[in-house]
Amino acid sequence: MIERQRACAGRGFTLTELAVVLAIIALLLGGMLFTLSAQIEQRNFEDTRQRIEQAKSLLLAYAIVKGRLPCPARSTSFGDEVRNAAGQCTDGATEDYYGGNLPGGVTGGLLPARAIGLQVLDGQGFALDAWGGRLRYAVAKSVSNCAGASVLPHFTHEANLKTNGITCQPGDLVICRSATGIGAATCGPAANALTNQNVVVALVFSTGRNFAAVGAGGIDEAANGNGDPVFVSHPPAPAGALTGEFDDQMTWIAVGELYARMISAGVLP
Repeated sequence: MIERQRACAGRGFTLTELAVVLAIIALLLGGMLFTLSAQIEQRNFEDTRQRIEQAKSLLLAYAIVKGRLPCPARSTSFGDEVRNAAGQCTDGATEDYYGGNLPGGVTGGLLPARAIGLQVLDGQGFALDAWGGRLRYAVAKSVSNCAGASVLPHFTHEANLKTNGITCQPGDLVICRSATGIGAATCGPAANALTNQNVVVALVFSTGRNFAAVGAGGIDEAANGNGDPVFVSHPPAPAGALTGEFDDQMTWIAVGELYARMISAGVLP
């Protein structure tokens, strides 16, 4: 009897018992990794939010110093705006106010980080979000409701902005709740509009974790990279959402905010 007890005490774990222990350890590790991954993702989200809000602040500061907003950068401009002497957002051949894919495989609508002084840059001078994607930027091209005759460009030209006056409102950029039913210039149904064409003078956004392919998440993300003045902004949505995955983050400058800052600084009357 004593020898049997000793034999049982020294036999160790059976394969079944080891399998159960390993399964428990795997479950615990999986839970820990999921929690850690969620924490990292939330930190990246908050970090990116701070970066685009900082970009907005620097754009407003740029407008005070220069008397105008900058034009977008493009993938060939090393983080600087692409703008001609007349203040138009063009290189002489291709305009770029809203971003998208330009001729020759060039990406437009990038934040001109070098021009506004935003840090966290890649090797070519472009501002990055927390996932390593380049921050995007769009600026209003047209104006409406001016008190008198207006000369374009308005928001990207110091002298024109002063001459046209602060009654001029933007006439193109619009932000929608969803890409469902939108057109090339409007949000479609009135209930789908977060703003109208007379509010937004510029916007900054991150393409999120899935930045490697703009629009890969679905139609809502695709609307933010197709080159027209219609954009989409709403809370994050998973891959199984009706309009696809959405993790873009966006902020914008309203015309009243821009004019108020410039008037307060004595740049505009």
